[in-house]
Amino acid sequence: MDKFEPRVDEYIAKSAEFAQPILEHVRELIHQADPGIVEVIKWGCPHFDAYGGPVAGMAAFKQHIGLNFWKTKLMDDPNGLFREEEGYGGLGKITSLEDLPADDILIRYFRNAIELNKAGKRVSTKKTWPTEELAVPDDLIEAFKDNVEAMQNFQKFSPSAKKDYLVWLAEAKTESTRLKRLETMLEWVSEGKKRHWKYEK
Repeated sequence: MDKFEPRVDEYIAKSAEFAQPILEHVRELIHQADPGIVEVIKWGCPHFDAYGGPVAGMAAFKQHIGLNFWKTKLMDDPNGLFREEEGYGGLGKITSLEDLPADDILIRYFRNAIELNKAGKRVSTKKTWPTEELAVPDDLIEAFKDNVEAMQNFQKFSPSAKKDYLVWLAEAKTESTRLKRLETMLEWVSEGKKRHWKYEK
């Protein structure tokens, strides 16, 4: 298998001018981290796998790029890179190369994620969340009273789409994070967007 996936080349070439050097640099660093990296396209965005599991993914938006790790719950975070409010192991909104951690730090994080794959470590939420539909919390019910459009859109969502949002809210570790997620949720739902709309094709 080739080291570089042509579809990732195409994705970077079609991205905004500011995003291209960031995407190229991240791509270069993750290959430096381990020769076993395999490039794939998932949900329309470049992702990097190694040793039978996902390592990280990146996505370009209009004004920033997102860089995400898959197994943050198992990873070390000595430099405090992970932004809990971003969800999905995000490093926040990256708008320039200066927003990225130092090369050696980022490579260390990539290698940490890769080692988890080598060890066969997996992240699972199956035991944490039941399969039945979750109850809508009181603070969300109150928020919907002031945003009827969001409430109507949420009611139209499938059970799995609703659960994505409810689990995201419930997993917030601090009150400030929960409030920020609630605000973001209302904004997205009022626009008819699902929790992972950024990664939908």
